[in-house]
Amino acid sequence: MFKRLFLTTAAFALAAAPAFAHLNPADHGSVLAGLTHPLTGPDHIMAMVAVGLWASQQGGKALYAVPCAFVLTMAIGFLMALAGIPLPFVEPAILASVMGLGLLVATAIRLPAAGAAAVVALFALFHGYAHGTELHGATALEFGLGFVVATAFLHAVGLGLGVGLNRFGPKVTRLLGVATALGGAALMLG
Repeated sequence: MFKRLFLTTAAFALAAAPAFAHLNPADHGSVLAGLTHPLTGPDHIMAMVAVGLWASQQGGKALYAVPCAFVLTMAIGFLMALAGIPLPFVEPAILASVMGLGLLVATAIRLPAAGAAAVVALFALFHGYAHGTELHGATALEFGLGFVVATAFLHAVGLGLGVGLNRFGPKVTRLLGVATALGGAALMLG
């Protein structure tokens, strides 16, 4: 059963191609573009769900500290981009975050809540910065609100999935981590 699930998940992850087909905020309304942006890119979906999965593996205070740290630091990255503060290696860091978060879930590495929050915060800075650079003239507050809500939603999906799956043991959640890491590798190679 687990072997079939792993092979199917791995096949989908390896077949994933980068899809940078987000709504243009200037053309489609900034709140809608902000809401849909994280939901239309496999890099965003895999990373955000993995944050929730990893938080579920950590348990305790990390259940809320890890996703909150991501969202708050993502907002800081967004503001940095709006202010024109340079941040190098944004796209490679985002792709590395997909692989890194996948590996954290796959290996179920446990850290104190503050340590886990710091790890995801580092990744979040780059994700937020990318959102800020993709703004293209939309209203910053509305766009930012949209992507913050969508990101929190994806974290909640990961948390719910992780908490539910962890009741059956760690294997399935860890396989999702492997699939996420493989998906990140596929995006890097694509």
